[in-house]
Amino acid sequence: MTLLALTLAAPGLKIDWTGLTLYNTIISLSAGAGLLLVVALGRQLLASGRTVTPDGWALAFGAIGLVLLITGLHMSLAWPLVGGGFPQNNIIFGEPAVIFGVVLLAASLYLWKRGAGINASDRIVHTVRVTAPISVLVFGVGLACLGIAAAGWKYTIFAAPAEEPIAGLFAEWPVVETSFVSGAYLLVGIGAILFPFALRRPSGRTVQVVGVAWGLAGLAYFLFGALAYFTHIGLIMNTK
Repeated sequence: MTLLALTLAAPGLKIDWTGLTLYNTIISLSAGAGLLLVVALGRQLLASGRTVTPDGWALAFGAIGLVLLITGLHMSLAWPLVGGGFPQNNIIFGEPAVIFGVVLLAASLYLWKRGAGINASDRIVHTVRVTAPISVLVFGVGLACLGIAAAGWKYTIFAAPAEEPIAGLFAEWPVVETSFVSGAYLLVGIGAILFPFALRRPSGRTVQVVGVAWGLAGLAYFLFGALAYFTHIGLIMNTK
């Protein structure tokens, strides 16, 4: 995935990298790890008799949340952070990173200070009551993710130039990479929209749908973010 949703995919493309700041490598990797950990914690909470170690989860959520908040906040406030006529990337990547980062940091603080409650006999009921208020924001983020996914397909804004390794192989078919990235946002959106309803019946099928949607999206972001460390370095070397 590249922030440079360029139609300038002709051979010999040159980019002035002094006017471009890219965070989607670390944002994608961190967001993917965060989604996977949220799903993993949910599975542990639903497993009868499974003891959860809150300190470990607090550390993990805190570390990931801090990375997402710092990079996402800079991307959201420095308008446009990405020069060259691509200010939409501040919205697409920066703002969701801020929200997810803040939610993870809030969860980290709660688990650090009040985490003992998640091992109580009524931990499912307790967790639902604690999580219910934030589900309103999660639902709103889900709607936003659907909007990002729709914009991605309409404007093919996730297409990579031919100079980018691997992803550039599909430069002639911009819908390929666009569908991959928009599809990941769609999965996050579906899970987020269903999240408040899943809290009403923690043992129901809706919880499973949320887990599958966020698990698949998290895996996609995690692997794609890791791959982007190679593809973006290659893009820089091929266009500087």
